[in-house]
Amino acid sequence: MKQALFFDKIKEDEVNCKLCPHNCHIKTGKRGICRVRKNIDGILYSENYGKVSSLNFDPIEKKPLYHFFPGKTIFSIGSVGCNLSCKFCQNWDIAQASVDDYPNLRTCSVNEIVRIAAQKAENIGIAYTYNEPIVWYEFMLEIAKQAKFERLKNVIVSNGFINKTPLEELVKYIDAFSVDLKAYTETFYRSYTSSQLDPVKSSLKFIQESGRHLEITNLVIPTLNDDEKIFEEMINWIAEELSEDIVLHLSRYFPGHKMNIEATPISKLTHLYKIAAKRLKYVYLGNVGYSSGGNNTFCSNCDKLLIKRQGYFTSITGLDSEGNCRYCGDKTLIIVG
Repeated sequence: MKQALFFDKIKEDEVNCKLCPHNCHIKTGKRGICRVRKNIDGILYSENYGKVSSLNFDPIEKKPLYHFFPGKTIFSIGSVGCNLSCKFCQNWDIAQASVDDYPNLRTCSVNEIVRIAAQKAENIGIAYTYNEPIVWYEFMLEIAKQAKFERLKNVIVSNGFINKTPLEELVKYIDAFSVDLKAYTETFYRSYTSSQLDPVKSSLKFIQESGRHLEITNLVIPTLNDDEKIFEEMINWIAEELSEDIVLHLSRYFPGHKMNIEATPISKLTHLYKIAAKRLKYVYLGNVGYSSGGNNTFCSNCDKLLIKRQGYFTSITGLDSEGNCRYCGDKTLIIVG
């Protein structure tokens, strides 16, 4: 447990957390919406500081990141808690939990995390993932600073629901962001995630403007966020406000947690893929199995195969040492190493 950043004391027994757009007002003995930031005698504490639920070496493609050191391994860590309450949450057992709810937490120091990451020769860095890293901001930030000192890359897999001031500090140390854009209506965000869309859009714009690597994931849920007209509006916004080079992962939904809608038909996913590909250079399909396609990378200029993917096995066939197409020289913006 550690004193939290980004809060104001507004009364003797009440604090205002300013980490995310919920801006929770928390009385003594109570926690914020994220379940892991607690007011103790007028001071806000991060209860999940140093508390780890998962430690794994993963393929970078699992984040998912397809254009950031493809084929490489990254050390992935997670804790507990989330500042959203998604009814379709895939990791609800840790994301919708407090430190009291999850009995198998491991206590780790910053030094220990960085040491484990640095000792594996083929590992490129550390990914903050599994549950929402924003809600263990303090631990993540300290690890990221030390990781930078050790010349490790930092990757965050996030919902993007964070206030600008903490995000401004975070981008100094994070090399790549994988952000969920869960839908393109405020109604969806309020009804199914208990949050808001606009702050996520603001985060995406800030990350893109910062020059950090950014990829977006959209989980397509039948009848809830698969309307073609709204989907097309989202694609146009990404292309016009961010970049046509932004990588978009369209991921297949499966029933889970509090939602029992049937899984997304692959035919629907491929139809949306075609819509997205009209405006964006790089669109991929996720959770569709090996035989459905949509995982390989082709040059947007000459259409030659650049990267072939079979599950998490990645073969780079068409990139030069700078990450450009070796057939026509097109600058793909794929980061290799």
